[in-house]
Amino acid sequence: MTASENRSFLLDTSALFTLIDDEDGADRVEQILRSHHALIPCIAGLEVYYVTRQQHSEDEANRRLAFLHHLPATWLNQISDSVIVLAGGFKAQHRVSLADALVAAFAVDARAILVHKDPEFRALARSVSLEELPLKGSR
Repeated sequence: MTASENRSFLLDTSALFTLIDDEDGADRVEQILRSHHALIPCIAGLEVYYVTRQQHSEDEANRRLAFLHHLPATWLNQISDSVIVLAGGFKAQHRVSLADALVAAFAVDARAILVHKDPEFRALARSVSLEELPLKGSR
């Protein structure tokens, strides 16, 4: 394995919805899941759940959460002090949501590349390794 093949990739909520909704970039998310160490932070699971519940139904939200748990990825369920400090720093210094600050902090703490479709993460590009998926309608 080369150094890039050995890297970990952390999937943001937007990357998970890209996979679920088969949007442009879903093939890249599938490749990461097949060929790399993929990570899913609990906050991304929470966001997928509540957005799905708001837009669809509780049953669909439960189905999607179960789907996420069956992906070949490691769930990051505990927020360590180092993640709290990193997220707090991102939130204090940049105009990012609390959820995005936590996701970015999980990525830095795990030394992972953050895979996303969220332009808000661009503000953190000096601190976080990022891979941006194609935005909706960018074809």
